[in-house]
Amino acid sequence: MMTEIIVPVSFFALVLGIIYLAIRKKERLAMMEKGVDPSTFVTKKQTYPSLKWGMFLIGLGVGLIIANLLVKNYIMDEHVAYFSMVFLFGGIALVISYFVGKKQAGNEE
Repeated sequence: MMTEIIVPVSFFALVLGIIYLAIRKKERLAMMEKGVDPSTFVTKKQTYPSLKWGMFLIGLGVGLIIANLLVKNYIMDEHVAYFSMVFLFGGIALVISYFVGKKQAGNEE
């Protein structure tokens, strides 16, 4: 049942990925031919990736607990509660980790 959807979507994503990488390669080669500094290709290192992932997983766990409470007390439908709470608390955790990481990076400078 899901195969009819998954196969075309994954094929479309594969084609887009290949096109994106080909265009990026052409852009970089053109920039190097014009003498642009190669340091522009280096991406800024992510600060505290373990903080981000830790807070994200904690947010998912809290979202699952809250969703379970909502389902057990007949406040929300089961599917709606689990999906909404996981996304809501996961997103909140990522926003909080961004601000905590930004604050700690500012303190180090």
